[in-house]
Amino acid sequence: MYPSWANLANLFAGRDQKFQAGIADARHRANMPVFWMLGRTQTGKTSVIHYLTGAPEAEIGNGFRPCTRYSREYPFPNPEAPLLNFLDTRGIDEPGYDPAEDLAQFNDKAHVIVVTVKALDHAQENLVRNLDTIRRAKPGRPVLLLLTCLHEAYPQKQHPTPYPFGSSLYPPNISVDLTRSIALQQDRFKTLVDDIIPIDLTKPEEGFAEPNYGGDALKQSILDHLPKAIRQTMLTLDAVTSEFRDESLRRAMPVIVSYSTLAAGAGAIPVPFIDMFLLPGIQAKMIADLATVYGQPLSAERFWEIASSLGAGVLARQAAREAIKIIPGVGSAAGAALAFGMTFALGRAFCIYYRAVCQGHVPDTGTLKRIFEEELGKASRFWKPGG
Repeated sequence: MYPSWANLANLFAGRDQKFQAGIADARHRANMPVFWMLGRTQTGKTSVIHYLTGAPEAEIGNGFRPCTRYSREYPFPNPEAPLLNFLDTRGIDEPGYDPAEDLAQFNDKAHVIVVTVKALDHAQENLVRNLDTIRRAKPGRPVLLLLTCLHEAYPQKQHPTPYPFGSSLYPPNISVDLTRSIALQQDRFKTLVDDIIPIDLTKPEEGFAEPNYGGDALKQSILDHLPKAIRQTMLTLDAVTSEFRDESLRRAMPVIVSYSTLAAGAGAIPVPFIDMFLLPGIQAKMIADLATVYGQPLSAERFWEIASSLGAGVLARQAAREAIKIIPGVGSAAGAALAFGMTFALGRAFCIYYRAVCQGHVPDTGTLKRIFEEELGKASRFWKPGG
């Protein structure tokens, strides 16, 4: 009686060529930032990804998938609706590494190159040589150099506070060894990078009062160097993960934002009614993924019971969204915003449903409808059109 919900959720893995083509177009319009991570092993690349995404490091490790002989890819939070994508070149310091294969794969994808180097490690000849080749292939692409593991310059001591590198790489209150190393690294990479950010991202059990030392400076540099149309994704992700502190919500919110952003990409397709074919599949897959986050499998019957309680308002807004697409210069942007808002509100309503179920009670349809309307109103805080 309810097979179509499973069919909708499975469209992502199916062979419906029209749906897959539409989703590919939506992903293209969703403006996903792509970071090309370069650096020797154990220089903190995974820690940087963990900090930027909030995903557990074990989850990141399991989420990587090989894409060339030397490199692998981590789409966050999932491959179906990624918000961010990280391309990690592991073999860049190996004697036989040739960047040609990675350039063919990544050169047109990556928006920013992030290079991680231990501040005190000066054996960087292979990295410098290969980075020079990669830089020459696309000179206008920003390259950020992260000098990591600062604490190795002052063992058994806390980081100097407040973070001293905001206006200068050579503040007076850092150790002589660190000052000397930063100067050497700056000279070594001076023609290859656009910004240098000293950071030290450590695990809480390592005992540093500030485990994300320099993290804010890193985020600001990324925002400063990302294209305007792309950086909104970073701002949205940061807003939702900082606002919602509950652990389940912290895992669920990137999922909601990822599918909402994909829905916005579908909503931006200027042809009326195309996205009405795409949005149900996007939203059903989002809800299936949220069920996994909360460990609460959702039957097709219950899905439609909840969705139908929200249905009248959703259908009315879908019709309005399609109507405004015929307005030149306005329709696509407004359609994207409405698609984002409806998907975001639907995801939040289902989160609240799942949380209530975990606590032993089920919200009535009136409560869910009120929650949906409230979250629809809030969604505009997290969606700003790029450009």
